[in-house]
Amino acid sequence: MSPDPTVPEPAALPPALLLVRHAPADHGGRLTGRRDVPACLPPDAALDAIRRAIAGARIVASPARRCRETAAALAGGVDVPVDARLWEQDFGTHEGVPFADLPDLGPMSRVALAAHRYPGGESFLDMAARVAEPLSEFAAEVRNGARIAVIAHAGTVRAALALALGDPADALGFEVAPLSVTRLTCWPGGLSVACVNWSPE
Repeated sequence: MSPDPTVPEPAALPPALLLVRHAPADHGGRLTGRRDVPACLPPDAALDAIRRAIAGARIVASPARRCRETAAALAGGVDVPVDARLWEQDFGTHEGVPFADLPDLGPMSRVALAAHRYPGGESFLDMAARVAEPLSEFAAEVRNGARIAVIAHAGTVRAALALALGDPADALGFEVAPLSVTRLTCWPGGLSVACVNWSPE
C-alpha cells in the first residue's frame, strides 16, 4: 500500500508532540470522564493512516481502558506505558449520569465554563493544570530528539492546546474527534499549534 499523501513523512516535519484521542467510547449514553469503559475500535485497517502519522513514536497512554485499548491497537497489540496524570476530567457526581438528565448549566462564557467545578470533581482549569506537568515533560523530551505520541482524551488534548495557547478558556473552543491527531510543534521557547483534529476520514 502506498503512503497516504495527506500524512507528511516524519523526517520532513519539525519536532512535535503528537496527541491522539481514543476511539469512540462505549459509554452507553452516559457522561464518561473517569468511568472506565471500553473503546469501540474500528476495523484494523482503518487505523493504518494514524499508525503512519505516529510512526516511530514512543506511545504513552492514559490509564483509561478506552485509551489503553486504542493504544494497543495502534501499537500492533502491544501493551503501552500509561501515565495516570493523563486521565480525563473528573466530573464528580455527574459521572455516569445519562446525557439527557444532566443539569443545564445555562449560557456560560468559555472563561466561566473553564472555571466551573463539578460537584466532587474537577474544573477544566484543574485538569489543565494537572495535565500541564506530563505534557511539558514530553515536550522537553521531543525538543531533545524524542518522538512521542500521547493516546488520551478530548480533555487532555484541549489541555495541551491550552498549554500552547496560554489560555485554557480558548482551548475549549476546539472540537476533538475520536481517533483524531493533534500536533504541537515544540520550539525552544514553547509550543505552537501545527494541526488540530486531523482525521483520515
